[in-house]
Amino acid sequence: MRGLSLLPGLCFLLSLSGAVAQQTKGTCTHCPQNGLCVNNTHCTCKPGYISSSKEKYFSYRFETCEEITPKTTNGTKEMQQVIETIESRLTNKTVLKEMGNITSTVTDILQKVESDVLKAALAAPDQEIQKVQKSTVAVETRVVTDNCSKEVIFSLNAQVNSMEIQCKDVIQGDIKGSSAVAFISYSSLGKIINATSFEEMNEEVYLNSQVVSAAIGPEKNTSLSQPVILSFQHKKVNPRNKKIFCVYWKSTKEGNRWSKDGCALKQANKTHTICNCTHLSSFAVLMAFHDQKEDPALTVITYVGLSFSLLCLLLAALTFLLCKAIQNTSTSLHLQLSLCLFLAHLLFLTAIDRTENKVLCAIIAGALHYLYLASFTWMLLEGLHLFLTARNLTVVNYSSINKFMKWLMFPVGYGVPAVIVAISAASRPHLYGTPDRCWLHLDQKFIWAFVGPVCAIFCVNFVFFLMVFWILKRKLSSLNSEVSTIRNIKMLTVKATAQFFILGCAWFLGILQEGPAAHVMAYLFTIINSLQGFFIFLVYCLLSQQVQKWFGEIIKSKSESEIYTLSSRFGPDSKPSEVK
Repeated sequence: MRGLSLLPGLCFLLSLSGAVAQQTKGTCTHCPQNGLCVNNTHCTCKPGYISSSKEKYFSYRFETCEEITPKTTNGTKEMQQVIETIESRLTNKTVLKEMGNITSTVTDILQKVESDVLKAALAAPDQEIQKVQKSTVAVETRVVTDNCSKEVIFSLNAQVNSMEIQCKDVIQGDIKGSSAVAFISYSSLGKIINATSFEEMNEEVYLNSQVVSAAIGPEKNTSLSQPVILSFQHKKVNPRNKKIFCVYWKSTKEGNRWSKDGCALKQANKTHTICNCTHLSSFAVLMAFHDQKEDPALTVITYVGLSFSLLCLLLAALTFLLCKAIQNTSTSLHLQLSLCLFLAHLLFLTAIDRTENKVLCAIIAGALHYLYLASFTWMLLEGLHLFLTARNLTVVNYSSINKFMKWLMFPVGYGVPAVIVAISAASRPHLYGTPDRCWLHLDQKFIWAFVGPVCAIFCVNFVFFLMVFWILKRKLSSLNSEVSTIRNIKMLTVKATAQFFILGCAWFLGILQEGPAAHVMAYLFTIINSLQGFFIFLVYCLLSQQVQKWFGEIIKSKSESEIYTLSSRFGPDSKPSEVK
Protein backbone atom coordinates (compact mmCIF):
# COMPACT_ATOMS: atom_id res chain seq x y z
CA MET A 1 0.00 0.00 0.00
CA ARG A 2 3.05 2.18 0.54
CA GLY A 3 3.83 1.97 -3.18
CA LEU A 4 0.34 3.13 -4.06
CA SER A 5 0.83 6.19 -1.86
CA LEU A 6 3.95 7.16 -3.83
CA LEU A 7 2.23 6.88 -7.21
CA PRO A 8 0.56 10.35 -7.25
CA GLY A 9 3.85 12.05 -6.39
CA LEU A 10 5.73 10.14 -9.09
CA CYS A 11 3.11 11.02 -11.72
CA PHE A 12 3.39 14.69 -10.76
CA LEU A 13 7.17 14.69 -11.20
CA LEU A 14 6.96 12.93 -14.57
CA SER A 15 4.39 15.39 -15.84
CA LEU A 16 6.54 18.31 -14.64
CA SER A 17 9.68 17.03 -16.36
CA GLY A 18 7.67 16.41 -19.55
CA ALA A 19 6.37 19.95 -19.48
CA VAL A 20 9.89 21.31 -19.05
CA ALA A 21 11.18 19.15 -21.91
CA GLN A 22 8.33 20.28 -24.14
CA GLN A 23 8.99 23.92 -23.32
CA THR A 24 12.77 23.57 -24.04
CA LYS A 25 12.11 21.82 -27.34
CA GLY A 26 9.96 24.61 -28.60
CA THR A 27 12.20 27.66 -27.99
CA CYS A 28 15.73 28.96 -28.78
CA THR A 29 16.08 31.10 -25.70
CA HIS A 30 18.47 28.61 -24.10
CA CYS A 31 20.93 27.97 -26.99
CA PRO A 32 24.44 27.64 -25.53
CA GLN A 33 27.39 29.92 -26.12
CA ASN A 34 28.69 29.60 -29.71
CA GLY A 35 25.29 28.15 -30.68
CA LEU A 36 22.72 29.31 -33.24
CA CYS A 37 18.93 29.03 -33.39
CA VAL A 38 17.36 26.95 -36.19
CA ASN A 39 13.67 27.48 -37.15
CA ASN A 40 13.02 28.80 -33.64
CA THR A 41 12.82 25.18 -32.41
CA HIS A 42 16.31 23.72 -32.24
CA CYS A 43 19.88 24.85 -31.66
CA THR A 44 23.05 24.10 -33.61
CA CYS A 45 26.71 24.98 -33.07
CA LYS A 46 28.53 27.62 -35.07
CA PRO A 47 31.07 26.51 -37.72
CA GLY A 48 34.21 25.36 -36.00
CA TYR A 49 32.27 24.03 -32.97
CA ILE A 50 30.51 20.74 -32.18
CA SER A 51 27.90 19.83 -29.56
CA SER A 52 28.93 17.74 -26.57
CA SER A 53 26.42 15.07 -27.68
CA LYS A 54 27.89 15.15 -31.24
CA GLU A 55 24.35 15.89 -32.53
CA LYS A 56 24.05 18.56 -35.23
CA TYR A 57 20.63 19.79 -34.00
CA PHE A 58 19.61 19.62 -30.34
CA SER A 59 17.05 21.05 -27.89
CA TYR A 60 18.51 19.95 -24.56
CA ARG A 61 19.02 23.17 -22.60
CA PHE A 62 22.26 22.03 -20.92
CA GLU A 63 24.04 21.13 -24.20
CA THR A 64 27.38 22.88 -24.86
CA CYS A 65 29.29 23.77 -28.05
CA GLU A 66 32.96 22.84 -27.97
CA GLU A 67 35.62 24.17 -30.36
CA ILE A 68 36.86 21.72 -32.96
CA THR A 69 40.64 21.45 -32.83
CA PRO A 70 42.39 20.28 -36.00
CA LYS A 71 43.75 16.79 -35.75
CA THR A 72 47.51 16.83 -36.01
CA THR A 73 49.46 13.64 -36.45
CA ASN A 74 52.98 12.68 -37.27
CA GLY A 75 51.73 11.27 -40.55
CA THR A 76 49.80 8.19 -41.61
CA LYS A 77 51.58 5.00 -42.51
CA GLU A 78 51.09 5.89 -46.20
CA MET A 79 52.65 9.39 -45.78
CA GLN A 80 55.55 7.90 -43.84
CA GLN A 81 56.23 5.46 -46.67
CA VAL A 82 56.17 8.23 -49.26
CA ILE A 83 58.74 10.31 -47.38
CA GLU A 84 60.96 7.30 -46.67
CA THR A 85 60.98 6.44 -50.38
CA ILE A 86 61.93 10.00 -51.27
CA GLU A 87 64.72 10.10 -48.71
CA SER A 88 66.19 6.79 -49.79
CA ARG A 89 66.27 7.99 -53.40
CA LEU A 90 67.92 11.30 -52.57
CA THR A 91 70.54 9.70 -50.31
CA ASN A 92 71.38 6.74 -52.58
CA LYS A 93 74.76 7.64 -54.09
CA THR A 94 74.47 4.94 -56.75
CA VAL A 95 71.19 6.38 -58.03
CA LEU A 96 72.64 9.91 -58.05
CA LYS A 97 75.71 8.80 -60.00
CA GLU A 98 73.53 7.14 -62.63
CA MET A 99 71.63 10.34 -63.29
CA GLY A 100 71.94 11.29 -66.96
CA ASN A 101 70.42 14.74 -67.35
CA ILE A 102 70.51 15.95 -63.74
CA THR A 103 68.12 18.88 -64.18
CA SER A 104 65.49 16.72 -65.90
CA THR A 105 65.81 14.04 -63.22
CA VAL A 106 65.40 16.65 -60.47
CA THR A 107 62.28 17.95 -62.21
CA ASP A 108 60.82 14.45 -62.32
CA ILE A 109 61.64 13.91 -58.63
CA LEU A 110 60.01 17.17 -57.57
CA GLN A 111 56.84 16.49 -59.55
CA LYS A 112 56.60 12.88 -58.30
CA VAL A 113 57.07 13.94 -54.67
CA GLU A 114 54.36 16.62 -54.90
CA SER A 115 51.92 14.17 -56.48
CA ASP A 116 52.57 11.36 -53.97
CA VAL A 117 52.42 13.66 -50.92
CA LEU A 118 49.10 15.18 -52.01
CA LYS A 119 47.61 11.74 -52.69
CA ALA A 120 48.65 10.58 -49.23
CA ALA A 121 47.14 13.67 -47.61
CA LEU A 122 43.82 13.37 -49.49
CA ALA A 123 43.64 9.67 -48.64
CA ALA A 124 43.26 10.61 -44.95
CA PRO A 125 40.96 13.68 -44.91
CA ASP A 126 40.11 13.15 -41.23
CA GLN A 127 43.72 14.04 -40.37
CA GLU A 128 43.65 17.73 -41.20
CA ILE A 129 47.32 18.36 -40.49
CA GLN A 130 50.09 15.86 -41.09
CA LYS A 131 53.77 16.40 -40.37
CA VAL A 132 56.63 14.12 -41.28
CA GLN A 133 60.25 15.00 -40.56
CA LYS A 134 63.24 13.02 -41.80
CA SER A 135 66.91 13.93 -41.96
CA THR A 136 66.78 15.17 -45.57
CA VAL A 137 63.05 15.76 -46.21
CA ALA A 138 60.30 17.39 -44.17
CA VAL A 139 56.61 17.68 -45.10
CA GLU A 140 53.56 19.41 -43.71
CA THR A 141 50.15 18.98 -45.33
CA ARG A 142 46.79 20.56 -44.67
CA VAL A 143 43.42 19.11 -45.77
CA VAL A 144 40.38 21.40 -46.18
CA THR A 145 36.89 19.91 -45.98
CA ASP A 146 34.77 22.81 -44.66
CA ASN A 147 35.02 25.48 -47.38
CA CYS A 148 37.48 27.62 -45.37
CA SER A 149 35.12 28.34 -42.48
CA LYS A 150 37.87 28.02 -39.85
CA GLU A 151 40.90 29.86 -41.21
CA VAL A 152 41.53 32.39 -43.96
CA ILE A 153 45.29 31.94 -44.22
CA PHE A 154 47.21 28.69 -43.71
CA SER A 155 50.73 28.77 -42.31
CA LEU A 156 52.81 25.65 -43.00
CA ASN A 157 56.30 24.88 -41.69
CA ALA A 158 58.90 22.38 -42.82
CA GLN A 159 62.35 22.25 -41.21
CA VAL A 160 63.55 25.89 -41.03
CA ASN A 161 61.25 27.28 -43.74
CA SER A 162 57.62 28.35 -43.82
CA MET A 163 54.83 29.31 -46.21
CA GLU A 164 51.60 31.30 -45.97
CA ILE A 165 48.81 30.70 -48.49
CA GLN A 166 45.18 31.78 -48.79
CA CYS A 167 42.67 29.04 -47.93
CA LYS A 168 40.47 30.00 -50.90
CA ASP A 169 43.39 29.26 -53.23
CA VAL A 170 43.64 25.77 -51.74
CA ILE A 171 39.98 24.82 -52.24
CA GLN A 172 40.08 26.07 -55.86
CA GLY A 173 36.55 27.33 -56.16
CA ASP A 174 34.10 24.74 -57.51
CA ILE A 175 36.09 21.56 -56.84
CA LYS A 176 33.93 19.20 -54.78
CA GLY A 177 35.30 17.12 -51.93
CA SER A 178 38.49 17.62 -49.97
CA SER A 179 41.41 19.78 -51.07
CA ALA A 180 44.96 19.71 -49.77
CA VAL A 181 48.08 21.85 -49.70
CA ALA A 182 51.56 20.46 -49.20
CA PHE A 183 54.78 22.21 -48.18
CA ILE A 184 57.97 20.18 -48.65
CA SER A 185 61.52 21.10 -47.68
CA TYR A 186 64.65 19.34 -48.99
CA SER A 187 67.85 19.80 -47.02
CA SER A 188 70.12 17.91 -49.46
CA LEU A 189 68.59 18.58 -52.89
CA GLY A 190 70.58 21.81 -53.21
CA LYS A 191 73.79 19.78 -53.41
CA ILE A 192 72.52 18.20 -56.62
CA ILE A 193 71.23 21.21 -58.56
CA ASN A 194 72.87 24.08 -56.64
CA ALA A 195 72.83 27.28 -58.74
CA THR A 196 74.43 25.94 -61.90
CA SER A 197 71.38 26.79 -64.01
CA PHE A 198 70.24 30.38 -63.60
CA GLU A 199 68.52 32.49 -66.25
CA GLU A 200 70.79 35.50 -65.60
CA MET A 201 74.06 34.04 -66.82
CA ASN A 202 75.97 37.28 -66.12
CA GLU A 203 75.43 36.77 -62.38
CA GLU A 204 77.68 34.45 -60.36
CA VAL A 205 75.36 33.07 -57.69
CA TYR A 206 75.14 30.32 -55.10
CA LEU A 207 72.23 28.58 -53.38
CA ASN A 208 71.83 29.96 -49.85
CA SER A 209 68.68 28.15 -48.72
CA GLN A 210 67.01 24.78 -48.77
CA VAL A 211 64.89 23.91 -51.79
CA VAL A 212 61.17 23.93 -50.94
CA SER A 213 58.08 22.87 -52.88
CA ALA A 214 54.49 24.08 -52.58
CA ALA A 215 51.58 22.29 -54.23
CA ILE A 216 47.81 21.98 -53.96
CA GLY A 217 45.47 19.21 -55.06
CA PRO A 218 43.57 17.34 -56.29
CA GLU A 219 44.08 19.71 -59.23
CA LYS A 220 46.95 22.12 -59.78
CA ASN A 221 46.02 25.77 -59.45
CA THR A 222 47.31 27.92 -62.30
CA SER A 223 46.56 31.27 -60.64
CA LEU A 224 46.47 32.57 -57.09
CA SER A 225 44.29 35.33 -55.68
CA GLN A 226 47.18 36.47 -53.46
CA PRO A 227 50.92 35.69 -53.71
CA VAL A 228 52.22 32.99 -51.38
CA ILE A 229 54.71 34.22 -48.78
CA LEU A 230 57.80 32.04 -48.41
CA SER A 231 60.29 32.43 -45.57
CA PHE A 232 63.76 30.89 -45.97
CA GLN A 233 66.54 30.55 -43.43
CA HIS A 234 69.98 31.23 -44.89
CA LYS A 235 72.62 28.51 -44.97
CA LYS A 236 75.27 31.21 -44.70
CA VAL A 237 74.83 34.52 -42.93
CA ASN A 238 74.11 37.11 -45.58
CA PRO A 239 75.89 40.48 -45.54
CA ARG A 240 73.52 43.33 -46.34
CA ASN A 241 75.33 44.32 -49.53
CA LYS A 242 74.85 40.94 -51.24
CA LYS A 243 72.44 40.70 -54.16
CA ILE A 244 69.48 38.38 -53.45
CA PHE A 245 67.27 36.51 -55.94
CA CYS A 246 63.98 34.77 -55.14
CA VAL A 247 63.72 32.00 -57.74
CA TYR A 248 61.66 28.98 -58.72
CA TRP A 249 62.53 25.82 -60.67
CA LYS A 250 61.27 26.45 -64.20
CA SER A 251 60.70 23.48 -66.50
CA THR A 252 60.45 24.15 -70.25
CA LYS A 253 61.10 22.29 -73.49
CA GLU A 254 64.40 24.14 -73.80
CA GLY A 255 65.56 22.92 -70.40
CA ASN A 256 65.22 23.34 -66.64
CA ARG A 257 66.67 26.24 -64.68
CA TRP A 258 66.18 28.71 -61.86
CA SER A 259 64.02 31.68 -62.88
CA LYS A 260 62.84 34.88 -61.16
CA ASP A 261 59.54 35.14 -63.07
CA GLY A 262 56.65 35.70 -60.68
CA CYS A 263 58.85 35.85 -57.58
CA ALA A 264 59.88 39.02 -55.77
CA LEU A 265 62.02 39.79 -52.76
CA LYS A 266 59.85 41.13 -49.95
CA GLN A 267 62.29 41.40 -47.06
CA ALA A 268 65.75 40.17 -46.10
CA ASN A 269 68.15 40.32 -43.20
CA LYS A 270 71.33 38.47 -42.27
CA THR A 271 69.58 35.20 -41.41
CA HIS A 272 66.32 35.07 -43.40
CA THR A 273 64.81 36.03 -46.74
CA ILE A 274 61.07 36.45 -47.37
CA CYS A 275 59.76 36.10 -50.93
CA ASN A 276 56.40 36.70 -52.62
CA CYS A 277 55.50 34.35 -55.47
CA THR A 278 52.42 34.47 -57.67
CA HIS A 279 52.42 30.77 -58.49
CA LEU A 280 53.25 27.42 -56.87
CA SER A 281 56.37 25.46 -57.72
CA SER A 282 59.74 24.61 -56.13
CA PHE A 283 61.58 27.61 -54.73
CA ALA A 284 64.95 28.70 -53.34
CA VAL A 285 67.07 31.75 -52.61
CA LEU A 286 70.14 32.54 -54.71
CA MET A 287 72.79 35.10 -53.75
CA ALA A 288 75.54 36.78 -55.69
CA PHE A 289 79.14 35.82 -54.91
CA HIS A 290 80.38 39.36 -55.23
CA ASP A 291 79.44 42.17 -52.89
CA GLN A 292 77.62 45.19 -54.26
CA LYS A 293 80.21 47.73 -53.22
CA GLU A 294 79.36 51.34 -53.83
CA ASP A 295 81.85 53.42 -55.74
CA PRO A 296 82.85 56.21 -53.31
CA ALA A 297 83.81 58.56 -56.17
CA LEU A 298 80.41 58.02 -57.82
CA THR A 299 78.69 58.68 -54.50
CA VAL A 300 80.57 61.96 -54.02
CA ILE A 301 79.76 63.05 -57.58
CA THR A 302 76.10 62.21 -57.03
CA TYR A 303 75.70 64.17 -53.79
CA VAL A 304 77.84 67.17 -54.81
CA GLY A 305 76.33 67.33 -58.30
CA LEU A 306 72.73 67.02 -57.14
CA SER A 307 73.28 69.60 -54.38
CA PHE A 308 74.62 72.05 -56.96
CA SER A 309 71.72 71.15 -59.26
CA LEU A 310 69.22 71.87 -56.45
CA LEU A 311 70.70 75.34 -55.98
CA CYS A 312 70.51 76.07 -59.70
CA LEU A 313 66.93 74.75 -59.96
CA LEU A 314 65.89 76.95 -57.03
CA LEU A 315 67.46 80.04 -58.66
CA ALA A 316 65.84 79.13 -61.99
CA ALA A 317 62.40 78.73 -60.39
CA LEU A 318 62.72 82.08 -58.60
CA THR A 319 63.75 83.72 -61.87
CA PHE A 320 60.79 82.25 -63.74
CA LEU A 321 58.45 83.47 -60.98
CA LEU A 322 59.84 86.97 -60.43
CA CYS A 323 61.09 88.13 -63.84
CA LYS A 324 57.96 89.64 -65.40
CA ALA A 325 59.70 90.29 -68.73
CA ILE A 326 59.76 86.57 -69.55
CA GLN A 327 56.31 85.60 -68.27
CA ASN A 328 54.74 83.40 -70.97
CA THR A 329 53.71 79.83 -71.70
CA SER A 330 57.29 78.72 -72.27
CA THR A 331 58.32 80.08 -68.87
CA SER A 332 55.44 78.23 -67.20
CA LEU A 333 56.72 74.98 -68.72
CA HIS A 334 60.27 75.73 -67.50
CA LEU A 335 58.94 76.51 -64.03
CA GLN A 336 56.96 73.26 -63.67
CA LEU A 337 59.91 71.21 -64.95
CA SER A 338 62.25 72.92 -62.49
CA LEU A 339 59.88 72.34 -59.56
CA CYS A 340 59.43 68.63 -60.36
CA LEU A 341 63.16 68.05 -60.78
CA PHE A 342 63.91 70.02 -57.59
CA LEU A 343 61.49 67.94 -55.49
CA ALA A 344 62.65 64.66 -57.08
CA HIS A 345 66.37 65.40 -56.51
CA LEU A 346 65.69 66.62 -52.96
CA LEU A 347 63.72 63.46 -52.08
CA PHE A 348 66.41 61.30 -53.70
CA LEU A 349 69.18 62.90 -51.65
CA THR A 350 67.35 62.78 -48.33
CA ALA A 351 65.26 59.59 -48.44
CA ILE A 352 66.47 57.07 -51.04
CA ASP A 353 68.16 54.97 -48.31
CA ARG A 354 65.34 55.11 -45.72
CA THR A 355 64.60 51.38 -45.93
CA GLU A 356 64.01 50.72 -42.19
CA ASN A 357 60.25 51.25 -42.38
CA LYS A 358 58.75 49.25 -45.28
CA VAL A 359 55.57 51.33 -45.60
CA LEU A 360 57.49 54.61 -45.55
CA CYS A 361 60.01 53.23 -48.05
CA ALA A 362 57.20 52.20 -50.39
CA ILE A 363 55.66 55.70 -50.15
CA ILE A 364 59.06 57.28 -50.91
CA ALA A 365 59.50 54.97 -53.91
CA GLY A 366 56.04 55.88 -55.18
CA ALA A 367 56.71 59.60 -54.72
CA LEU A 368 60.04 59.33 -56.61
CA HIS A 369 58.29 57.36 -59.35
CA TYR A 370 55.68 60.10 -59.70
CA LEU A 371 58.07 63.07 -59.54
CA TYR A 372 60.53 61.70 -62.08
CA LEU A 373 57.69 60.67 -64.43
CA ALA A 374 56.23 64.18 -64.03
CA SER A 375 59.64 65.65 -64.90
CA PHE A 376 59.75 63.58 -68.08
CA THR A 377 56.19 64.54 -68.97
CA TRP A 378 57.06 68.23 -68.65
CA MET A 379 60.13 67.56 -70.84
CA LEU A 380 57.74 66.12 -73.43
CA LEU A 381 55.56 69.23 -73.21
CA GLU A 382 58.70 71.36 -73.59
CA GLY A 383 59.49 69.47 -76.80
CA LEU A 384 55.94 69.87 -78.08
CA HIS A 385 55.93 73.60 -77.36
CA LEU A 386 59.32 74.04 -79.05
CA PHE A 387 58.04 72.26 -82.14
CA LEU A 388 54.87 74.40 -82.28
CA THR A 389 56.95 77.55 -81.81
CA ALA A 390 59.32 76.59 -84.62
CA ARG A 391 56.44 75.70 -86.92
CA ASN A 392 54.76 79.07 -86.32
CA LEU A 393 57.94 81.16 -86.25
CA THR A 394 56.77 83.48 -89.03
CA VAL A 395 53.36 83.93 -87.43
CA VAL A 396 53.08 87.15 -85.44
CA ASN A 397 50.23 86.03 -83.18
CA TYR A 398 50.97 83.06 -80.94
CA SER A 399 47.63 83.19 -79.14
CA SER A 400 46.42 79.88 -80.58
CA ILE A 401 49.57 78.07 -79.42
CA ASN A 402 49.36 79.63 -75.97
CA LYS A 403 45.70 78.72 -75.55
CA PHE A 404 46.36 75.15 -76.65
CA MET A 405 49.34 74.70 -74.30
CA LYS A 406 47.56 76.30 -71.33
CA TRP A 407 44.62 73.96 -71.82
CA LEU A 408 46.86 70.91 -72.26
CA MET A 409 49.89 71.26 -70.01
CA PHE A 410 48.60 70.87 -66.44
CA PRO A 411 46.24 67.91 -67.03
CA VAL A 412 48.96 66.13 -69.01
CA GLY A 413 51.97 67.25 -66.95
CA TYR A 414 50.57 66.09 -63.63
CA GLY A 415 47.68 63.82 -64.64
CA VAL A 416 49.46 61.29 -66.88
CA PRO A 417 52.16 60.42 -64.27
CA ALA A 418 49.45 60.09 -61.61
CA VAL A 419 47.54 57.55 -63.74
CA ILE A 420 50.70 55.50 -64.41
CA VAL A 421 51.70 55.43 -60.74
CA ALA A 422 48.14 54.65 -59.62
CA ILE A 423 47.91 51.66 -61.97
CA SER A 424 51.37 50.43 -60.95
CA ALA A 425 50.64 50.77 -57.23
CA ALA A 426 47.25 49.07 -57.53
CA SER A 427 48.61 46.11 -59.50
CA ARG A 428 51.88 45.47 -57.60
CA PRO A 429 52.13 47.56 -54.42
CA HIS A 430 54.64 45.13 -52.87
CA LEU A 431 57.21 45.99 -55.56
CA TYR A 432 57.63 49.56 -54.34
CA GLY A 433 60.78 49.65 -52.21
CA THR A 434 63.73 47.23 -52.14
CA PRO A 435 65.87 46.06 -49.20
CA ASP A 436 68.61 48.54 -50.17
CA ARG A 437 66.83 51.42 -51.91
CA CYS A 438 63.41 53.08 -51.85
CA TRP A 439 62.84 52.58 -55.54
CA LEU A 440 61.10 50.18 -57.91
CA HIS A 441 61.89 46.45 -57.82
CA LEU A 442 63.59 44.98 -60.85
CA ASP A 443 61.62 41.74 -60.34
CA GLN A 444 58.64 40.87 -62.55
CA LYS A 445 59.87 43.57 -64.96
CA PHE A 446 58.21 46.15 -62.70
CA ILE A 447 60.93 48.68 -63.54
CA TRP A 448 59.23 49.06 -66.94
CA ALA A 449 56.53 51.04 -65.18
CA PHE A 450 59.21 53.76 -65.21
CA VAL A 451 61.50 52.79 -68.10
CA GLY A 452 58.61 52.27 -70.54
CA PRO A 453 57.19 55.83 -70.32
CA VAL A 454 60.75 57.25 -70.29
CA CYS A 455 61.65 55.44 -73.52
CA ALA A 456 58.38 56.54 -75.14
CA ILE A 457 58.97 60.20 -74.18
CA PHE A 458 62.58 60.04 -75.37
CA CYS A 459 61.49 58.71 -78.78
CA VAL A 460 58.77 61.35 -79.18
CA ASN A 461 61.16 64.14 -78.16
CA PHE A 462 63.73 62.82 -80.63
CA VAL A 463 61.12 63.13 -83.40
CA PHE A 464 60.32 66.69 -82.23
CA PHE A 465 64.05 67.48 -82.25
CA LEU A 466 64.48 66.32 -85.86
CA MET A 467 61.35 68.16 -87.00
CA VAL A 468 62.43 71.40 -85.27
CA PHE A 469 65.82 71.30 -86.99
CA TRP A 470 64.24 70.56 -90.36
CA ILE A 471 61.80 73.47 -89.96
CA LEU A 472 64.51 75.87 -88.77
CA LYS A 473 66.80 74.92 -91.64
CA ARG A 474 64.05 75.63 -94.16
CA LYS A 475 63.17 78.98 -92.60
CA LEU A 476 66.83 80.01 -92.30
CA SER A 477 67.50 79.30 -95.98
CA SER A 478 64.45 81.35 -97.03
CA LEU A 479 65.51 84.48 -95.09
CA ASN A 480 67.58 87.34 -96.52
CA SER A 481 68.69 89.70 -93.82
CA GLU A 482 66.00 89.69 -91.13
CA VAL A 483 68.34 89.94 -88.18
CA SER A 484 65.72 89.50 -85.45
CA THR A 485 64.27 86.38 -87.05
CA ILE A 486 67.73 84.89 -87.61
CA ARG A 487 68.53 85.58 -83.94
CA ASN A 488 65.32 83.82 -82.88
CA ILE A 489 66.14 80.83 -85.05
CA LYS A 490 69.63 80.57 -83.59
CA MET A 491 68.27 80.79 -80.05
CA LEU A 492 65.65 78.12 -80.81
CA THR A 493 68.39 75.92 -82.26
CA VAL A 494 70.47 76.28 -79.08
CA LYS A 495 67.46 75.55 -76.89
CA ALA A 496 66.42 72.54 -78.96
CA THR A 497 69.93 71.08 -78.84
CA ALA A 498 70.32 71.70 -75.10
CA GLN A 499 66.86 70.41 -74.33
CA PHE A 500 67.32 67.17 -76.26
CA PHE A 501 70.80 66.25 -75.11
CA ILE A 502 70.62 67.50 -71.52
CA LEU A 503 67.06 66.53 -70.64
CA GLY A 504 66.76 63.44 -72.82
CA CYS A 505 70.11 61.79 -73.48
CA ALA A 506 71.17 62.05 -69.83
CA TRP A 507 68.42 59.62 -68.83
CA PHE A 508 69.00 57.42 -71.86
CA LEU A 509 72.53 56.78 -70.54
CA GLY A 510 70.97 55.35 -67.39
CA ILE A 511 69.25 52.64 -69.44
CA LEU A 512 72.59 51.68 -71.03
CA GLN A 513 74.21 50.72 -67.70
CA GLU A 514 74.65 47.08 -68.71
CA GLY A 515 77.56 44.99 -69.91
CA PRO A 516 81.27 45.93 -69.98
CA ALA A 517 80.59 49.66 -70.44
CA ALA A 518 78.26 49.85 -67.43
CA HIS A 519 80.84 51.57 -65.20
CA VAL A 520 81.61 54.28 -67.76
CA MET A 521 77.90 54.81 -68.48
CA ALA A 522 77.23 55.11 -64.74
CA TYR A 523 79.77 57.95 -64.47
CA LEU A 524 78.43 59.74 -67.57
CA PHE A 525 74.83 59.37 -66.40
CA THR A 526 75.63 60.63 -62.89
CA ILE A 527 77.65 63.64 -64.07
CA ILE A 528 75.24 64.79 -66.79
CA ASN A 529 72.10 64.06 -64.76
CA SER A 530 73.44 65.95 -61.72
CA LEU A 531 74.09 69.00 -63.92
CA GLN A 532 70.55 69.22 -65.29
CA GLY A 533 69.67 72.05 -62.92
CA PHE A 534 72.75 74.02 -63.94
CA PHE A 535 71.98 73.67 -67.66
CA ILE A 536 68.36 74.74 -67.15
CA PHE A 537 69.53 77.84 -65.27
CA LEU A 538 72.22 78.52 -67.88
CA VAL A 539 70.12 78.10 -71.05
CA TYR A 540 66.82 79.56 -69.90
CA CYS A 541 68.08 82.26 -67.51
CA LEU A 542 71.70 83.31 -67.87
CA LEU A 543 71.68 83.23 -71.70
CA SER A 544 68.39 85.14 -71.92
CA GLN A 545 68.87 88.83 -72.78
CA GLN A 546 65.68 89.73 -70.92
CA VAL A 547 66.89 87.98 -67.77
CA GLN A 548 70.32 89.56 -68.11
CA LYS A 549 68.67 92.98 -68.33
CA TRP A 550 66.51 92.12 -65.28
CA PHE A 551 69.57 91.05 -63.30
CA GLY A 552 71.33 94.29 -64.35
CA GLU A 553 68.40 96.40 -63.14
CA ILE A 554 68.38 94.58 -59.80
CA ILE A 555 72.12 95.15 -59.33
CA LYS A 556 71.82 98.78 -60.45
CA SER A 557 68.88 99.50 -58.13
CA LYS A 558 70.76 97.90 -55.26
CA SER A 559 73.85 100.03 -55.93
CA GLU A 560 71.77 103.21 -56.15
CA SER A 561 70.03 102.29 -52.89
CA GLU A 562 73.38 101.87 -51.13
CA ILE A 563 74.64 105.22 -52.51
CA TYR A 564 71.41 106.94 -51.39
CA THR A 565 71.74 105.43 -47.91
CA LEU A 566 75.32 106.70 -47.58
CA SER A 567 74.47 110.15 -48.88
CA SER A 568 71.50 110.51 -46.56
CA ARG A 569 73.63 109.43 -43.60
CA PHE A 570 76.48 111.89 -44.14
CA GLY A 571 74.63 114.70 -45.97
CA PRO A 572 75.29 116.11 -49.41
CA ASP A 573 78.47 118.03 -48.44
CA SER A 574 79.93 115.73 -45.83
CA LYS A 575 82.71 113.27 -46.44
CA PRO A 576 83.43 110.12 -44.56
CA SER A 577 86.19 110.61 -42.01
CA GLU A 578 89.47 108.94 -42.82
CA VAL A 579 90.61 106.20 -40.54
CA LYS A 580 94.15 106.75 -39.41
